[in-house]
Amino acid sequence: MMKSILLLLSALSFSITIFGQGAYFSKKTYQGGELPTYADSKHLLPQPVLDKKEWLELYWKAWEIAFSRLQKPPLGSPLVSNWIDEALSPQIYQWDTHFMAIFGRYGHHIFPFINSHDNFYCRQHDDGMICRVINEDNGEDHHWGLGVDNARACNPPLFSWAEIETYKVTGDKSRFALILPVLEKYAEWIDNNRLGNDTPHQLYWSNGQASGMDNTPRDMGRPHPGDGWDQHSAIDHVGWVDMSSQMCVFYKDLAYICNELGYAKKTKMYELKADTISERINKWMWDEKQGLYFDLDPHGVQTKWVTVATFWPMFAQLSNKEQTEKLVSNLRNPNLFWRKVPVPTLAANQEFYDPSGQYWKGGVWAPTNYMIVQGLVKNNYENLANELVEKYLNAISEVYGKTHTLWEVYSPDMYIPATNASGIHMVQPDFVGWTGLAPISMLIENVLGIRLNAPEKKIEWHITQESTHGLKNIHFLGSTIDLVATQSEKGKMTLEITSNIHFDLEIYFQQQKRIFKIKDQYTRVEL
Repeated sequence: MMKSILLLLSALSFSITIFGQGAYFSKKTYQGGELPTYADSKHLLPQPVLDKKEWLELYWKAWEIAFSRLQKPPLGSPLVSNWIDEALSPQIYQWDTHFMAIFGRYGHHIFPFINSHDNFYCRQHDDGMICRVINEDNGEDHHWGLGVDNARACNPPLFSWAEIETYKVTGDKSRFALILPVLEKYAEWIDNNRLGNDTPHQLYWSNGQASGMDNTPRDMGRPHPGDGWDQHSAIDHVGWVDMSSQMCVFYKDLAYICNELGYAKKTKMYELKADTISERINKWMWDEKQGLYFDLDPHGVQTKWVTVATFWPMFAQLSNKEQTEKLVSNLRNPNLFWRKVPVPTLAANQEFYDPSGQYWKGGVWAPTNYMIVQGLVKNNYENLANELVEKYLNAISEVYGKTHTLWEVYSPDMYIPATNASGIHMVQPDFVGWTGLAPISMLIENVLGIRLNAPEKKIEWHITQESTHGLKNIHFLGSTIDLVATQSEKGKMTLEITSNIHFDLEIYFQQQKRIFKIKDQYTRVEL
């Protein structure tokens, strides 16, 4: 009898421990349904119009793999939503999920990819921590994602970025009310556990494993935190330019979300937090001579590793015009970043740079490339962004022609998949996964130049292609829209717009901006 009671108490204790998380997220039970298939959904997806057939093949292959990665929680799991999986292991990974949600938003009407976040929100700890790796079967934090003092637990805090990008497609702000308490508590935890208050710089620390840049040499020389853990799990209070910039973005995003919800006081508070971080980054991390941002040691001394992290301040829009010009100059330098396949995550002139990639010792990754492209666009470097996307898509297409699939990461100097951290074995194939950002998001937003803004009932169309191009079957504000541009024999561009809703169409063509009020079911415009 006593043994039975002890077993029952043990089971209850386990239940409270495992299922008592998620206090700040009101979605408590599984809400899902049948998973859609690619075969049944293809005709519902946005349909690109483009003469580059090889890029169209990549687009559809990315969606095909993505739909094959949709999952339901296993029986007995505390996870509350279906999700898109990275297909690496029986765990969910935080920052992989952010980027999958960003390209998945174009298929939100078929499957709400953003709800993949819910499985992290529902496992948030009472103090605000959200572990970056969570077991699918029982919802426990995976030990590999923790480390000494949870040193590996905090991935790039980009939940808010993916949420806002999805909002630009759906226009549904009700989700903001659901997620705001979670994000606020998460930001509080990061400030309490990743901010170097005992340092002169008072910026945010991270390490290779937590930052997602697993084997980056940025960790060289840092103390090992304990037996069984190397410097890539370090806990000393360095200042990392990516983590600090990401927190600036996080607070700007919280301000945006609060503004959308009508919380004026909170909006101002979060804007001030972002400004404070921005000022510290520019004071401590900027090197005027080299035109780059660098990490800091705990004493505030810059550590001179040249990595892709230097471009996060540009994305965060905290670099001024002159700083951005210098960053762009370095980006275009073939001895650093402008390789056969841009952008290597470790600059080519650095010790340990590997032309085969070796994961984060030179590998070209979709999430960092997407960040850089977005940073260029935000700072009015549209042409360079387009050039980068074209080189990147060409490389992916060349590799696809040989292997018939998409890969986790690519070599910077050869048209081959990258090697993994061992420097010997190839990375993961069939990876969609965040590699879907290139053939889906970058194709739509940069090659076709179409950018949705549902909250403002606006679509931007940056026309740079000379041949017939566009996007059909765009799901926007509850309607379906077609946008197709055709060049006439006289060199003029004719636009054909089909829609049954009113919206503003902002056209950017030959360095001019024109706004059209779309009201009719069919509109024809000549530029």
